[in-house]
Amino acid sequence: MYQQTPSIFRNIPPVVLNLVIINTLIWLVMALLPAADYTLTRHLALYYFTSPGFEPYQLITYMFLHGSFGHLFFNMFALFIFGRTIEQVMGSARFLFYYFTCGICAALVQQGVFAWLIHDVQSLIGDAETCRYIINEGWYGIRFGIPEAITLNSLVNTPMVGASGAIYGVLLAFGFLFPNTPVYIFFVPIPIKAKWLIIGYFVLELLYGIGGSADGVAHFAHLGGMIFGFLLLIYWKKKGVFNRNWFF
Repeated sequence: MYQQTPSIFRNIPPVVLNLVIINTLIWLVMALLPAADYTLTRHLALYYFTSPGFEPYQLITYMFLHGSFGHLFFNMFALFIFGRTIEQVMGSARFLFYYFTCGICAALVQQGVFAWLIHDVQSLIGDAETCRYIINEGWYGIRFGIPEAITLNSLVNTPMVGASGAIYGVLLAFGFLFPNTPVYIFFVPIPIKAKWLIIGYFVLELLYGIGGSADGVAHFAHLGGMIFGFLLLIYWKKKGVFNRNWFF
């Protein structure tokens, strides 16, 4: 009798499976169709609050866009490896809420950092009308020929994309719920306990963020996803959602 081989997708909980599929399909469309790349980035990526391109829904939609294949791969790989376990522990509805909460809070934290940086740049330019013109005219605003104009325009009008803030929240949840589970990471031949790995990630992101790394990565968004994920898990733990002492 013919016996059907079980599909690998049957072992993936629905939220993780659908997030991976949707993110991958959107990336493929953007990679293959330049016009779609421009349109989706223009409308779904997250712009700063005062940018002419900002829309409130972008606080959610930005999580479904990724720039490079590496960006997509590492985010979806981490979601596939760690998210499956977290969704099984939390349940699909709670995991979905947790994922989007971490992603939205990550965006808000990064926006707060941008607000602080933008305020400093605007104080250097001085004239409020000039600042508004630089922001509203997009890249044409940099024709003033001063470095501060380029910096201001870049901070306000360069969009943020990627699910990394939500993914860092998922990583935090794994370290919170399974702190002593050994985890292997790329290029490290020995396992590391999940709690030390998460603490290490947090410290690195903090150092990169404070150091003002110019690598184009929203490090404070990663920190925001971890911090608010931790607060949400602590709240749920106190409410008895997790009925054992997971963390210590």
